[in-house]
Amino acid sequence: MAKTFDRKVALVTGGSRGIGAAIALRLAREGAAVGITYSSSKPRAEEVVRGIEAAGGKAVAIAADSADAQAVKAAVVETVKKFGRLDVLVNNAGIAVMGPLADFSLETFDRMVAVNVRAVFVGSQEAARHMKEGGRIITIGSVNADRMPFAGGAVYAMTKAAVAGLTRGLARDLGPRGITVNAIQPGPVDTDMNPAEGAFAEQIKALMALPRYGHVDEIAAMTAYLAGPEAGFVTGSCLTIDGGFAA
Repeated sequence: MAKTFDRKVALVTGGSRGIGAAIALRLAREGAAVGITYSSSKPRAEEVVRGIEAAGGKAVAIAADSADAQAVKAAVVETVKKFGRLDVLVNNAGIAVMGPLADFSLETFDRMVAVNVRAVFVGSQEAARHMKEGGRIITIGSVNADRMPFAGGAVYAMTKAAVAGLTRGLARDLGPRGITVNAIQPGPVDTDMNPAEGAFAEQIKALMALPRYGHVDEIAAMTAYLAGPEAGFVTGSCLTIDGGFAA
């Protein structure tokens, strides 16, 4: 039986752990050849690649700091060179630094914008040069674009709101070519950076309709839907998957 992404190629930025790794594994399991980028955790990236290859898939790990625009472009080009095409780009890499306004440095502000916003633009721009009709660009944003219920998250929320606006605009730019552009806005998800049993977890759960953190596989499932043929009429959308955090 043919798999959904047979003969398709995907690039997942920040694919060495957490949500990105789950997305890479899900797309590979459904037949895609997958490139993943990493900035510092080479062993974890290689572990993801080994997991894909052990299951009979194809994958490559590419060193690329998303704060470096040239590295982001090069990762797209390398994926195309390795596998011959690009059908799906998942802009997953991101950073979150929280802190009071008075102490928030301009250096940290600039890096967050570079990784969370500029890299999405740069990666999408380069990917669009290689995609044909049916291409998919998916960005992992955050529900904090719509709701920031605690102090210290202003800059992070701003970057994710920018991604939402960029998504809508790119959908207009690329729609005539048959390329869809969407964002996924997760709420709290259980990862090593934001564990479900962390210091603030109970406070966060109290804000949710479903009193639990999400699982990375749940985000991967929504990504697979948007990347697949059944989502061909979905574009310019920011789909929230947050357990009712913003309800």
